[in-house]
Amino acid sequence: MEYFGVITGLLYLYLEIRQHRMMWVVGLITSLVYVWVFFDSAVYANMGLQLYYALISIYGFRLWKRGKSSDSQEEAILYKHLDWKTSGLIGLALAVIFVGIYFVLSRYTDSKIPVGDAFTTTIGIVATWMLAQRIIEHWYLWIVANSVSIFIYYSLGLYPTMFLYLCYAVLAYVGYLNWKKNGTNADVQ
Repeated sequence: MEYFGVITGLLYLYLEIRQHRMMWVVGLITSLVYVWVFFDSAVYANMGLQLYYALISIYGFRLWKRGKSSDSQEEAILYKHLDWKTSGLIGLALAVIFVGIYFVLSRYTDSKIPVGDAFTTTIGIVATWMLAQRIIEHWYLWIVANSVSIFIYYSLGLYPTMFLYLCYAVLAYVGYLNWKKNGTNADVQ
């Protein structure tokens, strides 16, 4: 099952880099697979994150569908940059979500890695919301979260998932470059 998740995860990332809205459908499938993988590995916050990904996949698909060009089957490509106000709110959200998740994991679960699990989950929550909003700086958060995840999954013996996150980390940089090259920008309002 983990190998299937790796395959769909790589397909998701390819579609994300290409800014294709079908990434949300593939992301939903990948998320449902990883709910099971992370539950089985006692990585509870990331398991919960996969449930969040499943829900935001529906939201993202609908939001991106509205961005579709009426005269073409291709997606309308538009990204936004963060402004100072949104950056501050995102920073606050990162801090609050991390503290909340860490508290729950350290007090109420048998998580072997509550700090790492809370950290990567927090970044994933915020970065996915930023992706749905087409904020280009979401790629920076993915580079950090995916890099930390490599070490977490290695320590847990989840080697196929570690490989997936290694690919995610490298391709997050490629995705940033692709979005910057192919997108048009607008400031976050």
